[in-house]
Formats: sequence, structure tokens, C-alpha cells
Amino acid sequence: MAFSKETFGTLENGAVITKYTLTNRHGLKASFTDLGGIWLEMWVPDKHGTLADVVLGYDEPEEYLHQDAHFGEIVGRNANRISNATCTIDGITYALVINDNGINNLHSGPDFLRDRIWDAEISETEAGTKITFSLFSPDGDQNYPGNADIRVSYTLTEDDAVRIDYHMTCDEDTIANFTNHAYFNLAGQGSGSALDQKVWIDADQFTLSDQYCVTTGELALVKDTPMDFTQFKTIGRDIEADYEQLKLAGGYDHNWVLNHKTGELSLSAKAMDEASGRVLEVYTDLPGIQFYTANFLTHMEGKNHAVYDRRDAYCFESQYFPDAVNKPQFASPILKGGDIYKTTTIYKFKTEA
Repeated sequence: MAFSKETFGTLENGAVITKYTLTNRHGLKASFTDLGGIWLEMWVPDKHGTLADVVLGYDEPEEYLHQDAHFGEIVGRNANRISNATCTIDGITYALVINDNGINNLHSGPDFLRDRIWDAEISETEAGTKITFSLFSPDGDQNYPGNADIRVSYTLTEDDAVRIDYHMTCDEDTIANFTNHAYFNLAGQGSGSALDQKVWIDADQFTLSDQYCVTTGELALVKDTPMDFTQFKTIGRDIEADYEQLKLAGGYDHNWVLNHKTGELSLSAKAMDEASGRVLEVYTDLPGIQFYTANFLTHMEGKNHAVYDRRDAYCFESQYFPDAVNKPQFASPILKGGDIYKTTTIYKFKTEA
């Protein structure tokens, strides 16, 4: 396993940002940065052995600070939306910042973890080279209670996967619900629409959303709806269907209720680009996965002057259900003071002829 370190760029405030690149024995390369622990690049071969970078992003670190797409970010302390930007923990109501649709909080912003410079440490494991990013989040950070120690590790394994391990401890009861917001296009970033790529999700249900993309607290069956990905189908097959949930979100931007038991690391979703032969498998031990089809990318300039437009990529965001802190019928994202939040999501890459 090879490892390299270089300067990624300098922020307007003078901070020097570092880029770390891991390469495994098959030539796959994954790059990350200490700015927000962002996943910058993922170079994967096609069926002919030609490498392409399959995650969207930017060439300069400063660009990551001024964007709403959340390319490659570690999202926390809470991923996704919290209704009315308020939550109650141990009988105390916490007012969060409204940064979504004029009513909700999204991804714990606007003081995102992606805007912080994290400590970085490289280590070798039996599975592959690991980079661990760590951050101290003080009491009141993002308006959440408790002093939290956060660690997120990326391991590029010798069997061609990026394993993400999330770890957090806190001295008070608080929220712990992290995800990664990587955007994938298996044809290569900048290659255009991803609507012809196929997706499978191991979920018989999804959570209904309102007009603000916040879960209503109700579950619905995917059977006989455009939300059914229990068999491989192209993303574009049903995305324009006359279906209220798709109209409300402008496409797919929903939480699927995974069929496995929470805590069991299981194959939960797959994507395939038949033209290149690239396949992505997603494993997680969390109860839900947000499948998002980049409905709000609008002619954004990305890496190597590529232009990203609507539905040119998709995200698989493992998570506790959105707004679970306000929905007692959902698995709780509350971490008790002194306990350990620990969860794993794996993105495994393959090729098929």
C-alpha cells in the first residue's frame, strides 16, 4: 500500500490545507483532506483497466467552504434535517440555526464540520492503510450539548473498498448521527447525467417526507411505487413519475428503511454503470440510507473544469432516520454521556465485464 502527502492549497485566511492519497495494490487511489475530512477523489478502473475519478468535487480547498452541495463532507453532529430547527434532549430544548427552507436545520449547519481543519494520522492495518481525522467539538458547538471527541477513519482496503469508521464520545447526552456526503458517478466525475446508471437498495419501506423534505414520521411500502429499488433499475426510469413524493423532492431525496437489523454490517445498496463496468456496493450497520440524485446541482464548475448539472451524480448517505430526534417511533440518535458512538459504512468498488 502506498501513501503520499502534499499541499492541497491555501485558504484565504492563510491556513495551509493538506491532501492525503492512499493507493492499494490494484492501483485504486483515494484522496482526502484535513479540511473537513473531505473525500476528494476516488480513482477506480473500468472493465478495460482505465482509471477514472468517480466522486465529484473541487480543485481548490477554498471552494469547499462556499458551496451547498456538501461534496465529500463528513456531516455531523447530525446529518440530514431536523424539523423546525429544534430538538429536545433530557427535557431541554435546543434551538438550532435555521438553514433549510426557512424552517429547518440541515446537516447541523451553517457552522459545518467541513469548515474545520481536523488532525490527521496515518496508520497501517491488516485491511489496508488508514487515515484517521480527529476533532474536538466543544459544548455548545452547533448549539448541541456536551464536549465531544470525534474520530472518522478512512481505510482503503486491499479488496478495493473505502471503509469509513465513525467514533464519538461526549460528556453529556447529545446527538450523534454522522454520514459522508460523497457524490458518485461511476462513469467518472464530469461525464454528465447519471440517469442511465442502475441502483438497487435493500429496503421494502421508505420514510415519507413533507414539502420541506422532512420526514413525517410515517413509513410507506416501496412496492408498486417509483421508490422500489429492490430490483436493479436505472435511476432515470421512474424519476419523473407522477408521484407526490418525487414531486415534493424534485427527484429522489429520501430515506430508505434498510431490511437488516441495526448494528449488523450488511450489503444495503448497489450501483452499476454498464458502459464502464464499474460497480459500487454500499455496506452499513445503520438503519437508513438517504439516496439523493443531485436534484439541485445547477451548472457548477468542479474538478478539472468539469461542469456538474442536475442529476449528474448520486449519494448513498448512511444514517439514523431524518429528524429521528423528534420522532420517538424511530431509532434514537441520542448518545448518552460517557457512551461510545461507533458505526461503519463501506463503499466497495468492483468491475463487471
